[in-house]
Amino acid sequence: MTQLPDAHAIHPAALDLGRRFAAAGHELSLVGGPVRDLFLGRPALDLDFTTDATPDETLAVVTGWADAVWEIGRAFGTIGMRRGDAQLEVTTYRAEAYDPGSRKPQVAFGDSLEDDLYRRDFTINAMALRLPDLELVDPHGGIKDLHARALRTPGTPEDSFSDDPLRMMRAARFASQLDVEVAPEVREAMTGMAERIGIVSAERVREELVKLVCGVRPRRGVDLLVSTGLADVVLPEVPALRLETDEHHRHKDVYQHSLTVMEQAAALETGPEGPVPGPDFPLRFAALMHDIGKPATRRFGTDGAVTFRHHETVGAKLTAKRMRALRFDNDTTRTVSRLVELHMRFYGYGDAEWTDSAVRRYVRDAGECLERLHRLTRADVTSRNRRKVNRLSAAYDDLEARIAELSAREELDAVRPELDGERIMAVLGVPPGPVVGRAYRFLLELRLDEGELGAEEAERRLRAWAADAL
Repeated sequence: MTQLPDAHAIHPAALDLGRRFAAAGHELSLVGGPVRDLFLGRPALDLDFTTDATPDETLAVVTGWADAVWEIGRAFGTIGMRRGDAQLEVTTYRAEAYDPGSRKPQVAFGDSLEDDLYRRDFTINAMALRLPDLELVDPHGGIKDLHARALRTPGTPEDSFSDDPLRMMRAARFASQLDVEVAPEVREAMTGMAERIGIVSAERVREELVKLVCGVRPRRGVDLLVSTGLADVVLPEVPALRLETDEHHRHKDVYQHSLTVMEQAAALETGPEGPVPGPDFPLRFAALMHDIGKPATRRFGTDGAVTFRHHETVGAKLTAKRMRALRFDNDTTRTVSRLVELHMRFYGYGDAEWTDSAVRRYVRDAGECLERLHRLTRADVTSRNRRKVNRLSAAYDDLEARIAELSAREELDAVRPELDGERIMAVLGVPPGPVVGRAYRFLLELRLDEGELGAEEAERRLRAWAADAL
């Protein structure tokens, strides 16, 4: 027999709302993810409810009770509200489906809780708790599947994915977030219907991808996208990493390497007070994408060696292009593509000792990405040769020590010339224009190469440069 959640585990706002709906003669049930999370022992502040009340009737019940109400989802039967620290959404029983050529669901209201549960994506999300009595409604065996860590659909997966193709992405997201196994019939339907994900808006796909990458098992989620063909539509650069090999040209499996780097990068995230609190999407996604420039740059040498020269530069451009297609914001796109571009920078110095100038340039080029770059570079070492791994780790330890040492003497996170634009114009007697920019870049290179010189010496060097360059 299934042990129902203790009433104390349920947010008091949910119980209170249930009593208000009952008093008004309406049904109300906590439904979907919040019910699943109660049985998993996970907290849920975003609470979803379903009801036989219309949106107008819902508004009548919650007006004066909720601290804030919003009606942005009213056309879909949803009224949102806030009560204390809880976010609540109440949706009228409904059924929704996709027109084959449409990006938006077509909504029709239903009249029973059981019919509403049948239309939901997976059995583990097709459970409800009637309020305020906490009666469990589980017509499709969601509790059983939750215990078995299995992902199944209430009806046939083909019908479910036809209603909303985004559910295929959601299956991969749950594989990552909840560490569940996708049932064989679900995987088969995902594979057969993968192309249909193309009708879903880029914004909805992006949101599922972010949640997947930030899950506890991102490798499982990404691998499911690739193996079913969904990634060929939404993230084609990743399956392209499965480069063919032959007996004459050997190199590591770039696809599996990228998944391992993503896992290792996630393991290097910090707690909330650290420099890279996890889960950190930019770090994880950069780790997944860091080698996507390799297919385009692969070259075979006459000796059988394989090279991927400048793959980091090509990969950064491909990453930015894909993220723009998925409607990522500019800041996230810049951060991820910059990490991809810089992930080989550490190796460019070889075994040579890091000079002060090299350290300054490394920090300057990384900018706000430095802490993430530290972790991406370390995660990129996946060799089974422990001696090589230990050597590279020690070398990066040395670099971080050098950065800390120089930071103690200089403000490395804000390296800039000792003369600003106004002073440059005054020293050279020039108006605003290209000359000021050239002079600024000269002084910046001087600062990076030699450290702090003092304003007087910087002015002397600037005049000497101008005498030759202008």
